[in-house]
Amino acid sequence: MTMLSEPSQVDPAAQAKAVILQKLAQKKWKFGPAWSEAKSHGLVFSDDGTISNYDHPNERFWTVREGQLLIFDFEKQLMWFAARYFVENDVFSVALKSPRDAMAEFLLTEAGEKSVAAVIEAPVAYSTADFLFPKDLSVTPVKFGRVLLIGSCMTALYDEHFKKIAPETIFDYFVFNYAGALPPLPTSVETYDLQYVQLPLRSVLTDRIIWAASLNDPSFLDDVLSTGYQVIDAMLETALQYNISHGLLTFVSNFIVPQMTVSTSLRARFSPFDVSGVVRKLNDYIASSLANYKNVYLADVNGIAESIGKQYVLDDMINFYSHNGAFFREWVGYERPQRIEAIPPMDQFYLSKRLELADAVYEQIVSTYRTCRQIDQVKAVVFDLDNTLWRGQIAEDYRSGEENWPHSDGWPLGIWEAIHHLRARGILVCICSKNDFETVQRDWANVVQPAFIKLEDFVSVKINWRPKAENILEICEELNIKPKSLLFVDDNPVERAAVKAALPDVRVIGANPYLTRRILLWSAETQVTSLTDESIKREDMVRSQIVREQERKTLSREEFLASLGCQIEFILISGSDQKEFTRVVELVNKTNQFNTTGRRWTALRC
Repeated sequence: MTMLSEPSQVDPAAQAKAVILQKLAQKKWKFGPAWSEAKSHGLVFSDDGTISNYDHPNERFWTVREGQLLIFDFEKQLMWFAARYFVENDVFSVALKSPRDAMAEFLLTEAGEKSVAAVIEAPVAYSTADFLFPKDLSVTPVKFGRVLLIGSCMTALYDEHFKKIAPETIFDYFVFNYAGALPPLPTSVETYDLQYVQLPLRSVLTDRIIWAASLNDPSFLDDVLSTGYQVIDAMLETALQYNISHGLLTFVSNFIVPQMTVSTSLRARFSPFDVSGVVRKLNDYIASSLANYKNVYLADVNGIAESIGKQYVLDDMINFYSHNGAFFREWVGYERPQRIEAIPPMDQFYLSKRLELADAVYEQIVSTYRTCRQIDQVKAVVFDLDNTLWRGQIAEDYRSGEENWPHSDGWPLGIWEAIHHLRARGILVCICSKNDFETVQRDWANVVQPAFIKLEDFVSVKINWRPKAENILEICEELNIKPKSLLFVDDNPVERAAVKAALPDVRVIGANPYLTRRILLWSAETQVTSLTDESIKREDMVRSQIVREQERKTLSREEFLASLGCQIEFILISGSDQKEFTRVVELVNKTNQFNTTGRRWTALRC
């Protein structure tokens, strides 16, 4: 058995990890769910990398890479990885997490001994899907009835895996390698929730880039690029025919850029002679081309691959650069038996995370769908101040004349920037803090350093000693939104619980500041499909509305209405090309009184 070197850093976690790995193949282990009885009391990790004394296809092989235990199924796909290590009274246990199910946790414990509380933990290992597409703000589940998949061999992987992820959904897969006509649908277009299109890079670049000497010709890649644009246009026109004719919601994936620069010299890297640069330009062209279609959005698969690590996904270290596929096959079965040196199983030197890629692609589909359908959309975010917007307490830790104020580096800076991104999306930001208003106003500049946010950036500010639920309800009334459209961020679990008890529909986060920015910026519920003039101006409109409401309380009804100076202008909406049409759809989706179905409209269903 070949094992990688043990971690060089000496700390309790590394020592415990090293001991576990050293003893792993010398003991019998109990193995089973963390919440129930063990499924095996004698599981054995053999020196040849196999798992014995336990007959289940999900646990057949094992190895250690970079100091981490990995367990594979009979197809040599990753099933478990070590997430936490338990140690007490010389009894060792390993908590295993699954890349396929973030909630699943199994335990390995030395047979005959009882595991107790965990005292050593490895970092939480998020799946790529959960990391990139947080579900913390999701309330309403999404279940697809029927989905159309159009693409090449990558889509074949998606089709196979999606059916396992969502067995209740019907996936129809059309192989699409050329711009030829698609086969007829097995049912009407109206039965599909969406279609997912993956253009084959090989058809766009063509096989002529295999002859690398051509890359030295200044005109060669220019011609490849211009031809590629034409092929993309033709393939999009074919693949999007159901969108064009019926408005079917469509997601189109981009290409995975090669892992390394593909040029003939160092000087040519990122130059017009670099194939990687060509693929990036093709991705830019796809993104710009989709703007010409309605109800069509980009699926950034290249971003997913970069997050996972292309070394675990992309097959360009084996196959040619334009293949743009995921590696997974056991290639040793294709080799002739008379080789002088036998080729070992590929997973001994290349760990494939193709299923993790497929999981993340599916969650990207779900996340984008949620945004397009405005499911559980967040319209306002209310922030606490102390230990939420900054480290420490403004009244205690930032006194003038004292040194060693808390640093703003790291998560406070990230949250400050996130606030501006929320505002840019038309999401309103507010403050609700138990504090002295004059103190906050006076010392704000001391706390927010650099001065990236101002108190005036928040449309509603409630800094007082009243119960936060009362303040938040007042904010909802000022903003004219329901509690279900509001997110509350607070570090105090008591305050979060109190708000949740009084206003159950309000979503709350804030326990861990390292997670807050990612949840705020990457959740489907804080994304928007496009910005209208009204959404861009929403912050100013709400500020004016709050001022008007304050004036209304001091004036009679007649005086208040007269002071508004309102004028009515009628505009006939005759088509979706009008600039006002998007705003009309937005307003229709905000109207709940006469909406008995609860369904939301899209531009193509109006």
